[in-house]
Amino acid sequence: MLHKIEYKDRHNIISCYLPKGAAPDKNAMEELHRMTELEETLDRLAAAKGFFQGEEQRIEKIVLTPDFHKGAGIPIGTVMMTKGFAVPQAMGNDINCGMRFYITDLSEEKVRDKLSELTKKIRHTFFEGGRQIPMTGRQRQAMFRYGLEGILETNQDSKKSGLWKYYRPDVQEKWLKRTVFRGSLKADDTEGLEDFIGSYGQLTYDDQIGTIGGGNHFLEVQRVAEIYDGQTANAWKLKKGAAVVMLHTGSLMIGHHSGLLNRKICQEIYPAGLVHPENKIYPIPDADATSAGGVMQDAWNRFWSVSGNAANFGFANRLFLGFMIQDAFNDVLGECDMELLYDAPHNYIWKMQTADGNYYIHRKGACCAGGCEEMLGTEFAYYGEPVMIPGSMGSSSYLLRGLGNPESLWSASHGAGRKKSRGDAIRGNDDAFRQFMEKFHIITPIDPTRNDLKGRTDILAKWEESIRAEAPYAYKDINEVIAVHTTHNMAAPVARLEPIFTVKA
Repeated sequence: MLHKIEYKDRHNIISCYLPKGAAPDKNAMEELHRMTELEETLDRLAAAKGFFQGEEQRIEKIVLTPDFHKGAGIPIGTVMMTKGFAVPQAMGNDINCGMRFYITDLSEEKVRDKLSELTKKIRHTFFEGGRQIPMTGRQRQAMFRYGLEGILETNQDSKKSGLWKYYRPDVQEKWLKRTVFRGSLKADDTEGLEDFIGSYGQLTYDDQIGTIGGGNHFLEVQRVAEIYDGQTANAWKLKKGAAVVMLHTGSLMIGHHSGLLNRKICQEIYPAGLVHPENKIYPIPDADATSAGGVMQDAWNRFWSVSGNAANFGFANRLFLGFMIQDAFNDVLGECDMELLYDAPHNYIWKMQTADGNYYIHRKGACCAGGCEEMLGTEFAYYGEPVMIPGSMGSSSYLLRGLGNPESLWSASHGAGRKKSRGDAIRGNDDAFRQFMEKFHIITPIDPTRNDLKGRTDILAKWEESIRAEAPYAYKDINEVIAVHTTHNMAAPVARLEPIFTVKA
């Protein structure tokens, strides 16, 4: 029986969606319990003069998605709805880590026939200095402050050099409508990013844009293995046997920079003499919910600006990674078509305006899964929001449509979820690992078949550890995770996807 557990932790009713036969991870639950000590912090702040006003501040609801597992301070797969305040840490430091999904006109056979040549080209482009994404300081500033709309306004600075040859303003303007927040969150400033932005009018390169990042981030070329919802698949141009591209990455060091700044902002406004939270999780009051005037307003504005900088970079990073794989396809397979289906964060904070005031939905490792009502005014109004749920490396992934379920806070899983820590996954499982490597094609910075690496057991051991840490046996069964979404009307499957190859740092 697929089930949902509801229980009370302090003042909070927490809904936990679980796969068949599963129990909530003990370490993750302990971490969640520490997180809900935020209630005690709110009580202390409510009693402090000038921080909150009235009794508006509260945690409205907490939902745990089926891939719920331990994170760093706040578990991954946690969705929290608050009123009167936001919690920067509840979106994690990899702000706007998210998914981007492309439909292509390539067949699985065409990709597999040229896999060796594609591997060489991809390794060069992604890991050996072949990215070719020059930007002026003006473009970087526009990107940080206005996201994809800023890039659209300044794209001419690039003079079509490098990967900018794939940037078509008319197409990109259309694709803004297929990107959450239009990929463009207005930021008032670019705090602490001046050195990264560089010279205003000069084309230069940086080491961040067009980077996948470590851990479970990836770019995967997949084949459409099964279609469950023909009407939606047809509308989204999905065809059985066709190659698609799924991208999972975020804001990298920019997000880390913004996460540290947000913590500093919260600590700066924390009342002097008040006991600091033991769990080190700090809320920031909605400027409309505080009586402290300018200081709190400035902190609130800074928080959204800093968060917007990182989120905007995350959208741009995924955009250019898409150009990078398109360049590899075009170079090896000939000119092909890649069309964006959707781009969505799973680490961010959504503002929800109601007659009762402003609420904030925090997602850390959780997809937004709006239904037809939530998608009114978009081309997804008749189907629901595209939801991308990858499995572990080498296993199936799924494309679903959101059902807009308020019980799950309009949310879904962002993956299968770990069942083994990285340390446990590295140790043992030799037979399973060998079988996995025989079937699966992975492209990493290191080519283990190179002659000059055959004697470097130290390098090859580190390479193998990084693969073992993300192998299928480290993760929950993706099919069981998807079944929970179906049973509880969180999202409905449109298609199942199988990997052709995966690119990982």
